[in-house]
Amino acid sequence: MMFQSRNARSALFLFAAVCVAGVTAFGATPAASNEGIKSNHGWAIAIHGGAGENEWEHMDSATESAYHESLAKALAAGSAVLKRHGKALDAVEAAVKVLEDDPLFNAGRGSAFAADGKNEMDAAIMDGGTLAAGSIADVQFTRHPVSLARAVMEHTPYVMMVGPGADEFSRAQGLEQQPPSFFFTELRWQEFTSIMRASGRPVPPRPVGVAPAPTASSAPHLFVHRFGTVGAVARDSEGHLAAATSTGGMQGKLPGRVGDSPLIGAGTYASDRSCAVSGTGVGEYFIRLTLARQVCTLVEQGQTSQQAADHMIHDELPALKGGEGGVIVVAPVGDPIWSSNTLGMFRAKEVEGSGPDIHVK
Repeated sequence: MMFQSRNARSALFLFAAVCVAGVTAFGATPAASNEGIKSNHGWAIAIHGGAGENEWEHMDSATESAYHESLAKALAAGSAVLKRHGKALDAVEAAVKVLEDDPLFNAGRGSAFAADGKNEMDAAIMDGGTLAAGSIADVQFTRHPVSLARAVMEHTPYVMMVGPGADEFSRAQGLEQQPPSFFFTELRWQEFTSIMRASGRPVPPRPVGVAPAPTASSAPHLFVHRFGTVGAVARDSEGHLAAATSTGGMQGKLPGRVGDSPLIGAGTYASDRSCAVSGTGVGEYFIRLTLARQVCTLVEQGQTSQQAADHMIHDELPALKGGEGGVIVVAPVGDPIWSSNTLGMFRAKEVEGSGPDIHVK
């Protein structure tokens, strides 16, 4: 009995030693690590409403106040999901839907116009936990393109759908449809006509159902917002990440042109192994660099999200001579960050335990 007792005590001592060694080598046992993620990382969200140059030099106080209010409303919608321990995927969709409904931004209502005078809207969404993703391009009737992107992700075997087929799928999914007049804003049309005339191209007729052009004295003050794409990134209380981006594209573009926003890896990407990214800027350059995915790759290689974003935005993007824009990023730990090489970028963030942080200038 004494011999068996010594063996039992030895086995118990050895087991305890292994457990201590495991904690020393890895910081905690797997179960303890999971609990740490939930209690220490906390939820976080960041949103953006585009970037630009000249408009920031000429922004008046009324315009600044309007954008501040709009960003606060969208941020609150996303934060509300996370505060009740909802999913990061639901949070980014909720925030982007608010921005899509806001005519101040180039997404959903307030989208830019292609050269034929039509709206062609793009969006993408990605789940960092599963790498599931959905995107759409060149849709014209869906009120919330980001929700259509999610429907592609969840209800088809595809990642991307475009054009009339995507519009038809949207109707089949029961998503809210609106006529072209719903997405029209006088401010965006003025911006469009000025671009068309400056390039020597004819201005197409105003969309059907839109009121006649106002007189010069009653026309709204023109605030040209070049990169009005909107987006959101979030980390939920379970530590999962998500990203979403939505845009009306480039003013006066040839019909059918698609930028970076709906392209997974270019303007939108999310992985729990690294970070979630949403971008805004000149899409052609983001596409060439697969910029969103490259930010995540640098994080996987050991850089902080700020270092990775700054390298891509301030070093790689300008090296293409014309690359302008910015990104918002959230990693599995820490606060969301942003980086841009333009004069301004509309952005806001909130993390668990603190209030909203909103920047218009």
